[in-house]
Amino acid sequence: MFFFLLISCSVWAQGSLPRSTPEAEGIPSSAIIKFLEAAEKSNVEFHSMMIVRHGKVVAEGWWNPYRSDLRHTMYSCSKSFTATAVGLAVSEGKLKVTDKVISFFPDKLPEKISDNLAALEVKDLLSMSVGMEKEPGHIMGGNDWIKSFLAWPIENKPGTKFLYNSAATYMLSAIVQKVTGQKIIDYLTPRLFEPLGIKNIDWEVDPNDINVGGWGLRLKTEDMAKFGQLFLQKGKWNGKQILPEAWVNEASTMKIMQKPDASADELAKSDWLQGYCYQMWRCRNNGYRGDGANGQFIIMLPEKDAVVIFTAETTDMQSEINLMWENILPAMGPKPLKPNQEELTRLNDKLKALKLGAPDKINSSKMEKYLSGKEVIFKGEVAKKLFRQALVLTAKAAYLNSEPTLLTI
Repeated sequence: MFFFLLISCSVWAQGSLPRSTPEAEGIPSSAIIKFLEAAEKSNVEFHSMMIVRHGKVVAEGWWNPYRSDLRHTMYSCSKSFTATAVGLAVSEGKLKVTDKVISFFPDKLPEKISDNLAALEVKDLLSMSVGMEKEPGHIMGGNDWIKSFLAWPIENKPGTKFLYNSAATYMLSAIVQKVTGQKIIDYLTPRLFEPLGIKNIDWEVDPNDINVGGWGLRLKTEDMAKFGQLFLQKGKWNGKQILPEAWVNEASTMKIMQKPDASADELAKSDWLQGYCYQMWRCRNNGYRGDGANGQFIIMLPEKDAVVIFTAETTDMQSEINLMWENILPAMGPKPLKPNQEELTRLNDKLKALKLGAPDKINSSKMEKYLSGKEVIFKGEVAKKLFRQALVLTAKAAYLNSEPTLLTI
């Protein structure tokens, strides 16, 4: 079984977060056991989890065959890293959030520039308030994504209406590359990734070698936790301010409501209606998070001095985050607890037994016959569909047990 657990350790690898026990940081081991038991009964396929309290990892686990040394696709959690690149560029005087988007790409503009396009600012891209009625997802099929984005109609005044828009995040990546002369992965490496000890990063690019920004970043679970901890520490790492505190505060503050007329009942139940920040979401319980499709979460809880990380495969992300609210959050106390070796041992045993269930039986005989003896590379939406269907018996095992080489999603 591939499983790595470090729940109590006095020595940790260079670049890793320090380790502690749940009780030492004010969380009973029984609460984490309760979470794991609830997760087993849920419809969520968890891949990994990590809980950080007071800057120390108190529990971590990977569902076999996932492993601590493998990177996981971040999906839209990538967006929070793109926004961080913008923040660093702002701090270096390379751009301002009030800069007009059209000012960066004079050679890419449509023949007629609408008033709304002319008014569009970097901060509107950051807050998903471009003003479009429909996301221009079609641009990903062309050769010039910037030109296609700028040609898409903007029906509403920028800054007034929320629309989740991955193409807007791509534009942020393109802007950072324009003003720095570097792809955001290269720009972030000495400024963010290296200080945090994050290595072996890769990020998808568009046809013009611009990182796609809104998705496509792959990181390990602990890398995600380090990013969350950096925000909890207001941009400080090992005594050095690597991200301005002012940017951390600005990026994590609500900028626009997703549904301004949401009822009290809707607000009480949904973590997708609490407000949107700069490429991060506000949560209930006064938290905020990086959020990626299918259950990837970097959850920051300032009032509890905690970071919670999940990677998963699910279509019910609200149920996934509810498991944390219901089982882990209420147990986070203000003071250390007495050691409880019996419960800690139970937790260790539970974590060591984590594994994914067998995939649902599917009729894959035709696909198996077609793929037999061939090397096939799938990308984009086709890969996503095949990954969840016919390839579950072939490519998925290879993907989980080694660094992905043939399958790019």
